[in-house]
Amino acid sequence: MVQPLNVLKESPSQTAGPYVHIGCTPNFCGIGGVWAEDLGARMKTGPVQGEEIVITGAVHDGMGMVLKDALVEIWQADSQGRFPGHDAEADPNFTGFGRSPGDMETGAFRFETVKPGRVRWTDGRWQAPHISVWIVARGINIGLQTRIYFDDEAKANAEDPILTRLEHQGRVRTLLAARQEDGSYRFDVHIQGPQETVFFDI
Repeated sequence: MVQPLNVLKESPSQTAGPYVHIGCTPNFCGIGGVWAEDLGARMKTGPVQGEEIVITGAVHDGMGMVLKDALVEIWQADSQGRFPGHDAEADPNFTGFGRSPGDMETGAFRFETVKPGRVRWTDGRWQAPHISVWIVARGINIGLQTRIYFDDEAKANAEDPILTRLEHQGRVRTLLAARQEDGSYRFDVHIQGPQETVFFDI
C-alpha cells in the first residue's frame, strides 16, 4: 500500500514582515559586513550597450498612501533583447537584475538600468520592451508580479501578446512607465483602488 509522504510540500505563504530589508538589503539598513553591496543595487558593471535609463516610482496602498517599506525587484533583457545568464551573447556589463528598497521617508524606489530590447513570445511574435517586476511589503502575503512597459513604445505595445490579451484595455495604462522631461521614466504601483495596477498570477 502506497503511503503519502509529508515531504517536499509547499510551505504556507506569509507576509514578508518588517524584516525583509534586513535580509535582502542589509547595507541599506546599516548592517555592514554581510555583502560589499546589496544584491541588485547595481545593474551596470561597466560600459553598457543601448540606452541608459532611470526608472523611479513608489508603491501605493488602496487609499493612495505610499508604502514606505516596500521592496521592488526587477528582471529584464538587455538592450538587444538578450537575458544575462541565459544568452551567451548578452551584454557582459549588464546583470539584468535589480533590487530597490523604498526610501524610508518617501517610499521612492529607483533603478539605473538600460531600456530593454524586444523579446520573442512563445508563438514567435515579438513582445514590446518590458521589465518584469516583483513587489513585497509588510502585509503582502504573496509577492506581487507585474510588468513595466514604456509609454513611448506605442507601436510595439499595440503588438505585444500580453498587453493585447488584457480584457479591459483601459487598464493597459497602469503598466506604462511615463517618460519625464528629464528623460527618466516614472512608474507608480497601486495595490488597490481606481488606479489598481494589473498584476499577473505567475
